[in-house]
Amino acid sequence: MTKPPDRRITQPARRCLKSISTTFETQPAAADYWLTSKLKTFIGRTVFNAVLIDRNRETRVLDPIEQMLEALDEGSSLIIFPEGQRNTTDQMLPFKPGIFHLAEKRPDVELVPVWIENLNRVLPKGEVIPIPFACSVTFGAPIHLQDGEDKQTFLKRAEKCVLNLSPNADNHHD
Repeated sequence: MTKPPDRRITQPARRCLKSISTTFETQPAAADYWLTSKLKTFIGRTVFNAVLIDRNRETRVLDPIEQMLEALDEGSSLIIFPEGQRNTTDQMLPFKPGIFHLAEKRPDVELVPVWIENLNRVLPKGEVIPIPFACSVTFGAPIHLQDGEDKQTFLKRAEKCVLNLSPNADNHHD
C-alpha cells in the first residue's frame, strides 16, 4: 500500500507572491471573479483547480473554511494567499485568520511559507493568463500551530516566516 501524498498549505503573500504554499493542486479563489465568464470559469475550475469561495458574507451559502477543509480531506494541497486580496503595495498586508482556522482544525497539515518574487508582473491584477516573465519562488520550513498559541500570535509568526524569505528580509522589522 502506498502512502498518500503529504498535504500542505502554502501561504504566498500577494505583492511578490509572498506565500505559504506547496504543490499546485488546488487553491481558494474568489468566485465573484472566476465565475464572470466562460473562459475565467474554465481556467479557475479546470486549469487552477480552484476552490471557489464566495467573498460576500451575506449571500454565501458555503463556509469557506469548510470548503478548504474538504479539499484537504480529499488529499489536495492548498495554495493560500493569506493577505486575502491582491496586494499592489510594497508592504505585506496583515494576514487574514483563515490559515489560523485551518491550522487549528487540521494540525497535521504542514503550513509552508513561500515568497514569490515578481508575481504582479507574471499575473497582473485582472488578468487570467500568466505573462511569460521570470519569477522566483522561495520556500521556508513548514510551520504548525503551537500548543496554546492564540490567533494573533500565530498570524504574526506566519507573517514573519514569509517576510524572512523576502530578498529584502534584512529591511523588515517587527
